[in-house]
Amino acid sequence: MSRPHHRMGEMVMTPYPLLIFVFILTSASVQSKPFSVLTSPYLSPSTIFPNYQNMLQNFKIFIYKPARDLSFTTPAESLFHASLLNSPFLTQNPNEAHLFFVPFPSSLSPRSISRLIRDLRVDFPYWNRTLGADHFYVSCSGIGYESDRNLVELKKNAVQISCFPTPEGKFIPHKDITLPPINPSPLPLSRLPNNKTDKTARFLGYYRRKGRDRVRSILLDELRENPEFVIEYEPSDALTYEERLANSKFCLFFYGSDDGAGIGDALRVGCVPVVITDRPIRDLPFADVLKWQEIAVFVGRDNGAAGLRKVLAAGGERRMRALGMTASRHFVWKESPEPYDSFHTVLYQLWLRRHTIRYARRELTYGDVARAPAVY
Repeated sequence: MSRPHHRMGEMVMTPYPLLIFVFILTSASVQSKPFSVLTSPYLSPSTIFPNYQNMLQNFKIFIYKPARDLSFTTPAESLFHASLLNSPFLTQNPNEAHLFFVPFPSSLSPRSISRLIRDLRVDFPYWNRTLGADHFYVSCSGIGYESDRNLVELKKNAVQISCFPTPEGKFIPHKDITLPPINPSPLPLSRLPNNKTDKTARFLGYYRRKGRDRVRSILLDELRENPEFVIEYEPSDALTYEERLANSKFCLFFYGSDDGAGIGDALRVGCVPVVITDRPIRDLPFADVLKWQEIAVFVGRDNGAAGLRKVLAAGGERRMRALGMTASRHFVWKESPEPYDSFHTVLYQLWLRRHTIRYARRELTYGDVARAPAVY
């Protein structure tokens, strides 16, 4: 039996390293429209807002009570969990829940996680109805492929919410979700410029190394020699960062090396993110919601600085800039969540995954469960 899920599109690497990634399932419709018609950053602009309102009114989540206090290792995990606990989406009645949240600390060992799932199977009827397909959990370290039955069901069936970027091999596209990174010192929204034009964008590209990153490559060294680019190996102060961000057409990020925390700032200020990668990206935040190929550029490393400059100088950044600024509200993390922010957009992706196949509502014996097909 196949598990139904929301297939909005998958990011794949083209055979040419300096071409923009495209979404397979949307590429045909994108290519068939005139360039100027693409005026929305959303994959489904006609449905996202009514669906979002429907979610606010109806979405119900049941949380299993953890055996001990939770301790998460990343700010994104902690903030998501705290926001969920204080949200109106929770229900104390599991029979009206659309999804079930399985809380466990990030440091929990695979053996302990397996015992946790085993206990849920024995003590509650909800896991067995779908073999975990209507359950979700938060783990930035991710769950690997294990032989233990409980971990296999958790990995293959339950929705994993991890951090971007997710460790390679620990993310299943179309099922799993990533949290957008939290910027520990985001630009004040009141000070962000909102009138940038091509005349004020003095630099073609800007790269700012983050505090703990150690990215240094031949590509960056080559770009540093080009006056069109500003390459910082040592992080600048906040005011300099703000000024350079506001005066650059493109902002560079290395997938898997940078933590991507500045992508939200780049989008809000109108600096088009350029994600440099040498492998496919399948774990982009909000992949079910945003048309990433319209708000960011994805390039390979192979053609060096000259090839990168050629791609960025091709034009089109003005339209991408406007779409990115529209999409930027989904990258805002706040202790008190607000509409369409990161927390609510993650919940919206869970809402899209609420349609799961349920077995008949009756008491299932162990033999029934053993014979039931896996839900993928």
